[in-house]
Amino acid sequence: MDGQENLLDYETIKAAVAGEKWATEKVLAHYADYIDELSTVEVRQPGGKVKKVIDKDMRQRISLKLLEALPSFPMGQK
Repeated sequence: MDGQENLLDYETIKAAVAGEKWATEKVLAHYADYIDELSTVEVRQPGGKVKKVIDKDMRQRISLKLLEALPSFPMGQK
């Protein structure tokens, strides 16, 4: 596996950079697992047990940062 099977295609990235809703949704879906990983926090439960949960506010902030960064994504020649 060379790691390129799961890449977003050029046209989707180009459309997302242009602000196309369908494309930005596809970008968010593509990175959903990574965003969840970044948004995971440990919460200590009664009795001392630690539980990992997704902080929904943090997840939303990370998603918004990704969307805000899309217009400045460098689009070179295809």
